Amino acid sequence: MKRTLILGLFALGACATQPNEIATSYVSPLQYQSYDCDQITMEMARLNRRVNELHGSLKKTADDDEGQMAIGLILFWPALFFLDGSDGPQAQEYGRLKGERDALEQAAVGKKCMIKSVQQPTAEKAESSGS
Repeated sequence: MKRTLILGLFALGACATQPNEIATSYVSPLQYQSYDCDQITMEMARLNRRVNELHGSLKKTADDDEGQMAIGLILFWPALFFLDGSDGPQAQEYGRLKGERDALEQAAVGKKCMIKSVQQPTAEKAESSGS
């Protein structure tokens, strides 16, 4: 029993992070100071598409890890060694892109651009409105 508990604690640290828990990296809005409102809008749309793609991929990885951990803890603990377990380059890119999106929003505010509100991935919307 003690062994299973230790493996379970190890596995908790090995699971991929849910995308809504990935920290936003700081990006300076100064890099967008030469953009006009149309350029900001186009860049925001491009970033939102990529953020949404990464969100889906990272969510699937994290959900798969959680499911595999549950099975491993209950039925077959050696399965815990096959968890993906880390936040790789996609998670880093996701955090950076969220920072770029924030920087674009700040640049848009500074230039008094009328842009549509940023569309967050559906899971983040549900969590922010439900919490």
